[in-house]
Amino acid sequence: MLKQVVIAKLNTWKRGLSPIPPARCKHYQDMKRILLLLLLVPVMASCQNDPFVVKTTNGKVRGFDEEGTMAFKGIPYAKAERCMPPAPVAKWDTVMDCTEWGPQSLQSGRIQPGSAEDCCVLNVWTTDLDGKKPVMFWCHGGGFDSGTSAWNPGMCLAKKDVVVVSLNHRLNIIGFLDLSATGDPKYKYSGNVGMMDAVKALEWVRDNISRFGGDPDNVTIFGESGGGGKVGTLMCMPAAKGLYHKAIVMSGTILNVNNKAMTEELGLAVLDELGIPHNEPDRIKDVPYDKLYQAGQRALSARGLVRTPGTPIMWGFGPVPDGEVLLQQPFQPDFASISSDIPLVIGTTFNELQRGQYNRSMTLEQAKDAVRATFGDETDAYAEALAQAWPDFVPQDLPSIDNLFRAKTVITADAASASKTAPVYNYMFTWKSPSTHVSAHGAELNFCFNTLHHAGRDLPNPSESDLRLADRMAQSWANFAHTGNPNVEGLPEWHPYTRENGECFMFGPEIEIRHNFDRTLQEIINRHCFQKLDEFRATGSLK
Repeated sequence: MLKQVVIAKLNTWKRGLSPIPPARCKHYQDMKRILLLLLLVPVMASCQNDPFVVKTTNGKVRGFDEEGTMAFKGIPYAKAERCMPPAPVAKWDTVMDCTEWGPQSLQSGRIQPGSAEDCCVLNVWTTDLDGKKPVMFWCHGGGFDSGTSAWNPGMCLAKKDVVVVSLNHRLNIIGFLDLSATGDPKYKYSGNVGMMDAVKALEWVRDNISRFGGDPDNVTIFGESGGGGKVGTLMCMPAAKGLYHKAIVMSGTILNVNNKAMTEELGLAVLDELGIPHNEPDRIKDVPYDKLYQAGQRALSARGLVRTPGTPIMWGFGPVPDGEVLLQQPFQPDFASISSDIPLVIGTTFNELQRGQYNRSMTLEQAKDAVRATFGDETDAYAEALAQAWPDFVPQDLPSIDNLFRAKTVITADAASASKTAPVYNYMFTWKSPSTHVSAHGAELNFCFNTLHHAGRDLPNPSESDLRLADRMAQSWANFAHTGNPNVEGLPEWHPYTRENGECFMFGPEIEIRHNFDRTLQEIINRHCFQKLDEFRATGSLK
């Protein structure tokens, strides 16, 4: 492009002169080359001196200043083709502008602005290109169905002396449509390509992050909700081993019960819905996304498998163990042994996805009546266990506390701490919004990313206490990324978890440590709130 501009200017200059005799044409061409070179030299030098230009293995990228950090957004790390494993990115010769978010995965059954099937891009935030800082690799939430890395910018966390990376990858039916049962070897891995994208992004980190001031030998994978599930899944993927060294699972223990029989049947059912013969799977590539998504929903509905958000287990278009790409589902109750040497932080929030009842008055008897359908003849025992765990409880807590994540998190922490050679740390986030009075699912994100100034209507006027908690939580996560130890100077000492000590670090207005304070409560919740999981394990059917 620059060469064309320079030649155009030379031709304009030439048109203003008298015609050039043929004998002087060669002289003119020589002069044009010299002038072109002279004009290119300062431009090339400016690119070399531009602090926001970094050379990756595929080509140069230009970032920008974002709140005092160097940010690079939308860097391609792979090329995505429907149902195929991620492919290498074509190299580029120019400087790629990486100052805007790249495409997010197609989702919700429609093509939205800023979304694409080829969505394998990542973002980097750093403060020093010449450093050797720990890397924090963020997996966004939204289950395996929706979401985007744009939800959680990493510039403020990067100021904690780490390099932050986040990624977009294929989700829902374009990331997890298992067509392996067609027998076509091209589709052998089609049921897991969305998570294979994440491994490809980690490979990009291995090969490139040192150019952004990061240490490829000190990578922490972390994520919340579905992102926590992705972290757990990576801990069961052989191809990811060695690409990360620590893990943080935040509110991620919704159990994925997919197995190959289920996903293969579902994949063939999608072909049937589209009228595609099982021996012609390549025709799937020509189906528009909205039609493909709706065919997937019809295939689920016909089998009674449509999932309601908040259901304590998941299935459908998500990762599936195949013994090769994915060894097992995470949190059942532990992770694959290949990750036994990975230090782990795992925790939840106080209320998670429960609808808080704090804006209405309620007696203890009314609160018991509100949960009796769930806990039956153990309702009184549930209330008593809650009172023992939380002596300052209010009646509204009975129907409002989390009953989806903490119980399985305790079970996972018990199992992981017994099997792993690396330490496990457990936490609970108890800060409550002044407007909703709940510690909701995802409420901790603006704290661990230290972005309360972007909280908007969720917290328009953070207090000094709020800001202090955010700074401490972000520092704890960064310290863990540095050393595998989340302790922060000046805070209570946080010891590794064991079943015997049940140690839980409480991130709230009052930071404290508690021990096995709610085990009885969580055992009751586990008996009554996971009946669909229990039925599936007993019968092998979700119907």
